[in-house]
Amino acid sequence: MSSLDSSIKANQYQFYGLVILRVLIGWHFLYEGISKLINPYWSSAAYLLDSKWIFSGLAKTIVSNPTLLTISDYANMWGLTIIGASLLLGLFSKYGSLFGMGFVLSYYLFAPPLLGLEYGKPNEGSYLIVNKNLIEACALWVLYAFPTSHILGLDRFFLNHKNN
Repeated sequence: MSSLDSSIKANQYQFYGLVILRVLIGWHFLYEGISKLINPYWSSAAYLLDSKWIFSGLAKTIVSNPTLLTISDYANMWGLTIIGASLLLGLFSKYGSLFGMGFVLSYYLFAPPLLGLEYGKPNEGSYLIVNKNLIEACALWVLYAFPTSHILGLDRFFLNHKNN
């Protein structure tokens, strides 16, 4: 166990706070993925068509090509589900954190909360620059930087960690 690991484990509030954060984000991703998997009418098309800013052209290209749209749909459904399970179970959670960051940052870049951008889909709040996607990406970065799954998670059983 590295000195960082022992420091995190020694501070029980910090350690369990990070574990709870990992589990909550894992649950969020898993639920989002499964809800899309079981809904035969779900598609990423509506979200992509509402895209603004630098990726709006890419979004329209994806929606206009049935193959690309199918890839986008399956990547979202299965990506969210697998990342969620990874974080929830603490299995390969450093990778889950990285891929999760990629997902929520792409959602952020396709629909950033910037002045002058109007979206057809109603928001659950009023945002300017910072929204839940950016916050979740930062939380995933914290989980990547301070992993807990090798102490409390399935990584404990499957990954070989060297003691320092």
